[in-house]
Amino acid sequence: MSKPSVLLVDDEVPFVNTMGKRLEERELTVFKAHGGQDALKALDKHRNIDVVILDVKMPGMDGIEALGEIKKRFPLIEVIMLTGHATVESAIEGMKLGAYDYLMKPCKMDKIMQKVEEAVTKRREHEEKIRKAELKKVLSSHGMA
Repeated sequence: MSKPSVLLVDDEVPFVNTMGKRLEERELTVFKAHGGQDALKALDKHRNIDVVILDVKMPGMDGIEALGEIKKRFPLIEVIMLTGHATVESAIEGMKLGAYDYLMKPCKMDKIMQKVEEAVTKRREHEEKIRKAELKKVLSSHGMA
């Protein structure tokens, strides 16, 4: 199985750089973005990203808006919302839009890794179900199912 890949999105450059290093030390492939639009460009460019760790409060396109676009364009990618400014409203909105989970900054690395691993597993299970359904469809169209 390939090494999980993560897109880390936060407008705070030092946070992204430090967190990126810490995730790479834990055997993840890490891509970085510094805003919602930047994240969408990265996802267009790198189609192998499993999980997005997305800050909620960012200038321009905020995390909730970016989440909506990510789920619309890349429905299988799991998104973990990360914020230092959690409100019940933003958490509910994020979950409604399809966020995998919602974590508060500062968050222990073990907790982030646990959520990333769970999200990668969920994504790969979805992909496998889709592959099986497509195979079944092809086989049945040839009278082989």
